[in-house]
Amino acid sequence: MKTIDELLSEGVAGKRVFVRADLNVPLDGTTITDDGRIRAVVPTVKALADAGARVIVASHLGRPKGAPDPAFSLAPAAARLGELLGADVAFAEDTVGSSAEAVVSGLADGGVAVIENLRFNAGETSKDDAERAAFADKLAGLADVYVGDGFGAVHRKHASVFDLPKRLPHYAGYLIATEVGVLKKLTDDVKRPYVVALGGAKVSDKLAVIDQLLGKADRLLIGGGMAYTFLKAKGYEVGISLLQEDQIPAVKEYIERAEKNGVELVLPVDVLVASEFPDLKTKAPANPTTVAADAIPADQEGLDIGPETRKLYASKLADAATVFWNGPMGVFEHPDYAEGTKAVAQALVDAPGFTVVGGGDSAAAVRTLGFDENAFGHISTGGGASLEYLEGKTLPGLAALED
Repeated sequence: MKTIDELLSEGVAGKRVFVRADLNVPLDGTTITDDGRIRAVVPTVKALADAGARVIVASHLGRPKGAPDPAFSLAPAAARLGELLGADVAFAEDTVGSSAEAVVSGLADGGVAVIENLRFNAGETSKDDAERAAFADKLAGLADVYVGDGFGAVHRKHASVFDLPKRLPHYAGYLIATEVGVLKKLTDDVKRPYVVALGGAKVSDKLAVIDQLLGKADRLLIGGGMAYTFLKAKGYEVGISLLQEDQIPAVKEYIERAEKNGVELVLPVDVLVASEFPDLKTKAPANPTTVAADAIPADQEGLDIGPETRKLYASKLADAATVFWNGPMGVFEHPDYAEGTKAVAQALVDAPGFTVVGGGDSAAAVRTLGFDENAFGHISTGGGASLEYLEGKTLPGLAALED
């Protein structure tokens, strides 16, 4: 995989460089609530602009239905990118139409433009190879060189991620190079003890990565909504907690395999419960109670790990040489259920080894809860991409850059 440093050494002044970024940031209306993914691409964009390239930044945002939708416009992201660069950033109101052509042709050396949401064109996500290829051909017409730096999208076989690099000289940006380097530390040359903390809502989202980790990790700590399927698999009452009944057989098999392989599988010993899900808009007090993990009332829902579990998980992370954490321990968006996630984040900060926060909600939680991002070894920009890499899958966007 050739990197941006090789491209810069070849010279980029006057060249149109297409940067596939990941500007898929959360929005409240037009207000960006977490700009982490935009900040992550700034080093690549700045290096290219400083070297005289004409930089065209492209990304998706949300899941529009293959047609323009103002709710998913990249205009706020373009404005924020300009603020972070300290420079004007032009914005094209379409992807490959007259606005994009005019904006790109108007770029001076060192100029930066953002084109509108790639998913406003059905060809971006199409499963039809020909439709994707036709869109990639149009995108290729805007540029001379391709730089892949949208790590959060490399697990998607989309036109701008998979097809476009084949049509242009292609290089990996700084973010992708960093992300791949970090993931190799979690797979190829792991320092032990290797501890993985997994949370989030659905156990089905994590089954494949658990399957792989049962042969690699020393300890697996389970929290979040997925923990209740594990507790149910052990025969415990879980009340009205989030539960995936159809996954219980697989979970039972993983519990048995963990014991057989000598992997310490750690489940909550106590949980915070309430009779209803909290109001995340008003953040009104939820008044939860703490119960043992094997004593959840039938009319109650587990919403966070309890204080004894927090201490237990912190102790299991205390000597870790390598840590990967993906998924919050509870409904961290509400202050009454944030302590479990906060405790795991703090344990990573205190751990002596290399710590990786695996993107998605975990990365958002770190920032929402006020942690210094520099206190962690690495905060990934792509939760889904990180998990699929750890599962051993071939990621289309990385494969395209390696050709």
